[in-house]
Amino acid sequence: WAREFDCENWAQFFLKFIVSHPAVTCAIPATRQTAHMAENMGALYGRLPDARMRERMAQHMGTL
Repeated sequence: WAREFDCENWAQFFLKFIVSHPAVTCAIPATRQTAHMAENMGALYGRLPDARMRERMAQHMGTL
């Protein structure tokens, strides 16, 4: 269901969760690896989760 808002990996899942929250104005993920940077940049594209989807994401994380 994460594909509903264009997530391809966990990095994008978490970044989209963070930047889609109305209280967040900036996110600065840190990495030293080019491959991780490319994954992070993928979060810039596609749809962002709305409040309902963020709640679903949080519930999912609670089950892990």
